[in-house]
Amino acid sequence: MKLVRFNGGRVGVVRADRVVDVTEAAGIDPQAFPPVGTVRLIAEFDQLGPRLAAVQGEGVPIADVTLETPVAWPQKVIALPGNFKEHREEMADAPPVLGARGFFLKSPSALSGAGEPIVLPEVPGREVHHESELGIVIGRRGRHVSRKDALEYVFGYACALDITVRDMAVDRILRKSYDSFAPFGPWIVTADEIGDPSELGMKLWVGNDLRQSANMRDLIVDIPGMIAMASSVMTLHPGDLIFSGTPAGVGPIVDGDTVTVEIERVGRMSVPVRQGHGGNNLAFQGLEHSQR
Repeated sequence: MKLVRFNGGRVGVVRADRVVDVTEAAGIDPQAFPPVGTVRLIAEFDQLGPRLAAVQGEGVPIADVTLETPVAWPQKVIALPGNFKEHREEMADAPPVLGARGFFLKSPSALSGAGEPIVLPEVPGREVHHESELGIVIGRRGRHVSRKDALEYVFGYACALDITVRDMAVDRILRKSYDSFAPFGPWIVTADEIGDPSELGMKLWVGNDLRQSANMRDLIVDIPGMIAMASSVMTLHPGDLIFSGTPAGVGPIVDGDTVTVEIERVGRMSVPVRQGHGGNNLAFQGLEHSQR
């Protein structure tokens, strides 16, 4: 099943190139705050999934709706730094012994959807870079999850972008948590449709320029390893998101660009880039900085 959020928090199932509205069947109030409807849907999917599958109707063309992030209010967004060898090398950040570098957290408020732009902050002298990633959606509560059992905790997958202000002197979380710096979508594909995710191909274009091309088999910490590592530290909850880390080929994006990420069997997401206002702050002022 492919699940989307659209048009102000409504929930739909994608069938071919159309969206069938299942908001009422899922028992979701699109106006509720906080917007945790899809988190609850994920947690209760064993009961709700058959109800959604039974909803009939022609739906509307997916091109006619505004796609929002499928999960708007996860408890946490976990991201893996330097998780492809070649990306570490291009960042001049490869340690003598290649291994896990841990993880960091992006603000959930950075999430945006396929129908929404990446909004660039005004940070003079710094570039903003794209990073294509596989998004992993947790479906079950878990702590101390073993590698062997890890994939049983995955609800589904999505395309993801980890947008980054490039300045190594400034804290990573700050540089990666601007609003719209975590595009996620265009939908969640449930794990049963993906099967083994260990060799999914991933590509990213800026306009027509292919910037990144990689395969999940090249990950340093694979998907079971990500779940095992994160759950060894903190409890994972339904709706939590994990960003896989990005391969080599990161580079700048500017106003007017379109960034497209495509992941085998998951989908394709294209988002425009727009220059915004504000965003400069004390962290970027008076510091020696690096564009690495």
